[in-house]
Amino acid sequence: MAAGGNGQYDCIVVGGGHNGLVCATYLARSGRSVLVLEAAERLGGAAVTREFAPGFRVSACAHLLHLMPAPLMRELGLAGHGLKLAAQALPTVALSADGAHLRLAPGDLSDLAQHSPADATAYAQWQALAQRLTAALHPVLAEPPPRLGTGSWRQRAALLRLGWQIRRLGRRDMRELLRIGGMCVQDLLDERFESGLLKGALALDAVLGSNLGPRSPGTVLSLLYRIAAAGGAEGLAQPQGGLGALSEALARAAGAAGAQMRTRAAVERIVVRQDRASGVVLASGEELAARVVISSADPKTTLLGLLGSEYLDAGFVRRVAQLRTRGLAAKLHLALEALPQFRGLTPAALRGRLLVAPSPDYIERAFNHAKYGEFSAAPMLEITVPTLADPALAPPGKQVLSVIVQYAPYALAAGWQGQRQRFTDLVIDTLAGFAPDLRRCVASAELLTPPDIEREFRISGGHWHHAELALDQFFMVRPVPGAAQYQAPVPGLFLCGAGCHPGGGVMGLAGRNAARQVMREAA
Repeated sequence: MAAGGNGQYDCIVVGGGHNGLVCATYLARSGRSVLVLEAAERLGGAAVTREFAPGFRVSACAHLLHLMPAPLMRELGLAGHGLKLAAQALPTVALSADGAHLRLAPGDLSDLAQHSPADATAYAQWQALAQRLTAALHPVLAEPPPRLGTGSWRQRAALLRLGWQIRRLGRRDMRELLRIGGMCVQDLLDERFESGLLKGALALDAVLGSNLGPRSPGTVLSLLYRIAAAGGAEGLAQPQGGLGALSEALARAAGAAGAQMRTRAAVERIVVRQDRASGVVLASGEELAARVVISSADPKTTLLGLLGSEYLDAGFVRRVAQLRTRGLAAKLHLALEALPQFRGLTPAALRGRLLVAPSPDYIERAFNHAKYGEFSAAPMLEITVPTLADPALAPPGKQVLSVIVQYAPYALAAGWQGQRQRFTDLVIDTLAGFAPDLRRCVASAELLTPPDIEREFRISGGHWHHAELALDQFFMVRPVPGAAQYQAPVPGLFLCGAGCHPGGGVMGLAGRNAARQVMREAA
């Protein structure tokens, strides 16, 4: 669809990450003229597949598909736009130093029952409770949060719907949600389970990608959020071609809806005229006009960088500047000449997600280092070998190993420049404790620290959620009061990135919610 009269678009979307593409698709389907501007050479933001060593390709930031709800994928018709899954319902294997690993697969608790019959029963009960709680929470994530302190009947109705979702749980579950919602996940796990491996695996899901440890308040909410975001689904999936294939399908969906897309088109600033966002200026100096500007960049970049504090009041600027946005997770990519042998695991078992998180205490000790600007001497790891399900990611007979490493502070006290190789060796040595022949298999290694993630993907602080997911930066106050319903204080400017409700991960709900808000406000 071409631009409107006088070269003006209805909507310009800043950033071609997954949320920007989702937002553009819904807006274009509504009949609006939409232009997506992406600074990088390719669309997808942090959800891209790229070569990191000759012939070896990897999902550059996140490496599994889990949080994007299936109904959203169907609405966008991603399967019809080329998205194929190389593997679905991936199991999780909690690694143990003695080789007595714990395998957790959707619908299969047989291995857990062998480790601890009592935990198998308790885990089934927890899953049933979590499904009920998150069934009530998922609709909350899929809508713009209600605005507090307003006389609008629409906002009052939204608050009533929220209350009704919780009330429908019934007295017992509602009371349990209120009891555990602000708890630290360590206390919840100690209440219910015996096995350190089981507790470690669940604690990892509660803190992955965050500046939190298992003893941090609110981490039960983080765990429930992870389940609720995907509509209660347990399954982990691996797109064929990596997460970049998901972004390519999203781009095709946006194009089919009529959206235009430009890469290598970095936005320098958002134009404000007559107290309203009216377009953008590119780094090249080109100016593009639009009735509405929607940014999928992180809140600090959008509001303090592209817009500028001169258009915002001092209190709001202070709240944005104080957003906690420093990443604590690194990514390690290994190009392997051969598949290493993990003690106690068959090659088929390596097709799932492998965790180095043997207990919540182990994770908390790893977190302790980060409090003082140090990386952990015994880091928490989430590991995949994507080439086992998708061999085309590497040359014939060779493999790719992808690791999310936590905890790796953005502001390392000793500086990353001098510590990069030491940290890489530490992670490889940690892996070699489970796969002794790993080192001889490594042909090449690439480490992305939080500053690297910030630079490569243009995310303030290198935090893949754009802003910490915590009680004070969640739901009706995400990213900050005054911009929590996808609308910036400047008319005509909206936010649609991971820094908005409901949060980070490759989810797409922020993009869809923001598009609906734009259409509602323009109606």
